[in-house]
Amino acid sequence: MQLEIIEPILKQMFSQATLSHKTEDTWQIDHDGTTILVILSEDKSWLRILTTIASIQEVQPLLIPILEANFEFTGEIRYALAENVLWAVYHHRVASLIEKDFCHAISSLVSLAEQGLSGLFRQLMEKRILAVIQASKLQGQTKTTTYQTLERFYQEGMLGGMDQTPEQRQRFLAAWKYQLDRLWDDNTMNN
Repeated sequence: MQLEIIEPILKQMFSQATLSHKTEDTWQIDHDGTTILVILSEDKSWLRILTTIASIQEVQPLLIPILEANFEFTGEIRYALAENVLWAVYHHRVASLIEKDFCHAISSLVSLAEQGLSGLFRQLMEKRILAVIQASKLQGQTKTTTYQTLERFYQEGMLGGMDQTPEQRQRFLAAWKYQLDRLWDDNTMNN
């Protein structure tokens, strides 16, 4: 990819955004609360596109799902930790980079930034729900008895706040019921 087309592509992709090009090897796009950096290596042979996702404090409980996401879901984008921040990063050799891949990488980064930690948190919660289901099945419980056990745990304060309103409790239990219905017959578990 020719380096001269980076700025025109960024201007086309982010016509309403603030684009700054303070040095010859760095561009910054401020778009809808997201900052995207495009950085060339010192010798201009590598290009890195990155955006922040969250602080290290926010991601501590999600480090394993983050590494799993790098392996399973993020495609050419990788999560990385630097300067006490979780970043979404795309790294590619300039000589073999094509415009289509450059644009796709930027779109993917914007999407990950918009999701923040919610996608990772959903994956973690789903794995935990699947673990509850698997444990229930190993004990010979049905979906109904599993739900009743969760409801009892909730009433005893083991799963939720005792100080919640009845409406909050109902929403919590409805979410569990929905997830049990959705995941009970998941074929990825050993039945």
